[in-house]
Amino acid sequence: MKKVYLLALTMAAPVMGLTPMAAQASAPAADSVPASTPAQAPGYSVEETALGAMLDDPAAKAVLAKHIPAIVGSDQIQMARGMTLKQLQQYAGDMLSEAKMADIQADLNKLPAKK
Repeated sequence: MKKVYLLALTMAAPVMGLTPMAAQASAPAADSVPASTPAQAPGYSVEETALGAMLDDPAAKAVLAKHIPAIVGSDQIQMARGMTLKQLQQYAGDMLSEAKMADIQADLNKLPAKK
């Protein structure tokens, strides 16, 4: 029975924002990030924020609608609310290229930080 729970937690971990302990241990410390790396603005992230959170915010939804109207307007979008855009990219890579993801992130970074 423990194996079933472990498998379910392993599959749900990325959606829940959890990372494996090995990844946490090997992640670089914040002060070791090179100064040339652009700082992530506080707010929404294509890699970390659930699509549902962005769809619930009119400003973030407008950014998504600008860049990926076919995805935002899809009848099936509700099924992806728990996924990040990075996770969704594996299913809709033709609509979510790395360049498109960078453009979306740039526009999300322009939004005021959420309190």
